[in-house]
Amino acid sequence: MTHIGAVIGRVMETCRRLPDSELAKIWELWDSIVGEVIAGNARPAAFKGTLLLVNVTSSAWIHHLHFLKKDIIHKINQTYGKTMVEEIRFKIGLL
Repeated sequence: MTHIGAVIGRVMETCRRLPDSELAKIWELWDSIVGEVIAGNARPAAFKGTLLLVNVTSSAWIHHLHFLKKDIIHKINQTYGKTMVEEIRFKIGLL
């Protein structure tokens, strides 16, 4: 079995514009950006422009991640070396 993060970038490149394909790298980098504990409870779900939608396991995690949102956005943009994400929205959903 292969984790979806390992293949999502290649799939996105075949069906989306080039700038959006750069955003697909977030699935590969997510664990290193947020750490194992958060990654076990939150996963990127989709992009809408510079908005990142993140599925989380519970409302408690939504609450916790709201306090960390600015740091997560900063780490993502720092990893890319430019502003790729300006806003994050959290919702309960499948990881």
